[in-house]
Amino acid sequence: MGVSAIEAAQIVPSSRQMAWQQLEFYAFIHFTVNTFTDREWGDGAESPDLFNPTELSASQWVEVCKSAGMKGLILTCKHHDGFCLWPSRWTDHSVASSPWREGKGDLVKEVSDACREAGLKFGIYLSPWDRHELSYGDSDKYNAYFINQLTELVTGYGDLFCVWFDGACGEGPNGKRQVYDWDAYYHVIRSHQPGAVISVCGPDVRWCGNEAGHTRKVEWSVVPASLKDNEKIQAHSQQVDDSSFAKRIGSDEEDLGSRRTLSATDRVVWYPAEVNTSIRPGWFYHEHEDQQVKSVPHLVDLYERTVGGNSTFLLNLPPDRRGLIHENDAETMRSLGKTLKQMYGRNLALGAKATASACKSDEHEGSRATDGDPGTYWRTEENVEEATLEIELGTIQTFDRIVLQEAIIQGQRIEKFHMERLHQGQWQVFYEGEIVGYKKICRFDPIETDRIRICVTQSRWYPTLQAVQVYCTGAKELHI
Repeated sequence: MGVSAIEAAQIVPSSRQMAWQQLEFYAFIHFTVNTFTDREWGDGAESPDLFNPTELSASQWVEVCKSAGMKGLILTCKHHDGFCLWPSRWTDHSVASSPWREGKGDLVKEVSDACREAGLKFGIYLSPWDRHELSYGDSDKYNAYFINQLTELVTGYGDLFCVWFDGACGEGPNGKRQVYDWDAYYHVIRSHQPGAVISVCGPDVRWCGNEAGHTRKVEWSVVPASLKDNEKIQAHSQQVDDSSFAKRIGSDEEDLGSRRTLSATDRVVWYPAEVNTSIRPGWFYHEHEDQQVKSVPHLVDLYERTVGGNSTFLLNLPPDRRGLIHENDAETMRSLGKTLKQMYGRNLALGAKATASACKSDEHEGSRATDGDPGTYWRTEENVEEATLEIELGTIQTFDRIVLQEAIIQGQRIEKFHMERLHQGQWQVFYEGEIVGYKKICRFDPIETDRIRICVTQSRWYPTLQAVQVYCTGAKELHI
């Protein structure tokens, strides 16, 4: 029993996990009959006649996402009520039975086409729990039904970057518990969409553990393999429409990848985290929440803690009954995008001279961390686990953010570091941190200097840095 630090350091992401991580920030779109019943969860008895958005525009959704700097969109193609946003041949509980587009519409196609035209990646959410389908609870029969619907989605709408499953579950109409055939679902996805990550109830992307936007101080991507089964265990899954679930924080699972955790497990995997939350209190649109849209400073803080905390940020934007993202949400997203561009538009360390205390070769010298090339990185020799990287900015600069990125194609290695500035001829520590991973946004009060020293004091086998970026964001609110 026990995994060594060197063994853990050699666990690396798959190509699909790497492509997903690089998206960083993307949208969730929750839209179905719930939008028209003013509920968060439907019971499956809703009439398709309810679904009739009057001004639906998938291109407006995509424009709002792009304005905020998002790189992808995941659509809830079927929520727990079982209503399908595409004309599935396996049920009449779909848009084909609704008055929208005179029953000839296909919202999945409209959204996937809009994403493709605008250059956004497209993904799908498909609820395994179906409160409308009578075969639910008859495990073999329902699994066949679900696989048929899943096959329609993964074969009919172009390339997908993600298939998102949650673990919400309940009893079938006869009180029978449905047993999901996860392996069969995964086989369908891998066969038709080999580039798509399978998220949450899947082997590629891990749920952060809450829907409140909470992030861990230390978020490891190399974690015990047993975590892959957590959300598939029905006892841990959401089974009722309880708003308190969205506020739950699993504080007892803060440490998922430390050396202590490694010593208590026999196998680890690359299983990175995604943080999901909604721009409003609810996941579906409710008119009474129009004045409860998260503020731009709140969203900036979430962005810096998620994307800048070795996770990705999945933000829900619920369209209203017109089929449009509400003006309040849209304006907030545009302001968010403008703010992030202003904060992170000028890297003061781009092309700066960088000198390392140790490096493996000229190919991996210190300047590789400041050359702006995502394909190069600094690293030391094997077994050199402590090292420093000194950055010369050329002139005295004022800044309040430093962004670090490991070369995660080599694994996640840095466990502890601090940063120093040269001030009046003396090196002074101004920041202490633990993990880096794909991206770490280090936030601090503004300082002035022309020299920075990054000191890696603990790592696994050898440290790497793909990027060191320095910014003066002018942020009025500081969140550590």
